[in-house]
Amino acid sequence: MAEWLRAADFLQGFRFDREIEDARAGQVVRAEGTVAFTPDAAGLIYQESGRLHLPGHAPMQAERRYLWRFDAWGVSVLFADGRPFHRFVPAGQGAGTEHPCGADHYRVAYDFAGWPRWQATWQVSGPRKDYTSRTAFAPLS
Repeated sequence: MAEWLRAADFLQGFRFDREIEDARAGQVVRAEGTVAFTPDAAGLIYQESGRLHLPGHAPMQAERRYLWRFDAWGVSVLFADGRPFHRFVPAGQGAGTEHPCGADHYRVAYDFAGWPRWQATWQVSGPRKDYTSRTAFAPLS
């Protein structure tokens, strides 16, 4: 098994490019921006800031924030308010845990095999959602 990444490995900061193929809406949405990881008392704060490009609309500012908590079993990702979101192993290629959201279902796979470049792919399905989101991360430096 590949060596696990530690919290300190993410402190360099990253740029991201995201493509969201929305089958329900029949469109592709794009986003790009930066991700900063800031240490806090319990792990890292993931702060994403960028531009979202919806077809036929002017680009808009987009931000999201999560809490990453590292332990012996991997990384727990929490919403900014502390509610659990999902878990993953910070090494190689592999699925993270799944996340139900009402009747919709989120499934993630992370790929750290090309570190410091990495990817996260979400498959989201349910009565309200049907999309695949692919995000590629690369170091800022």
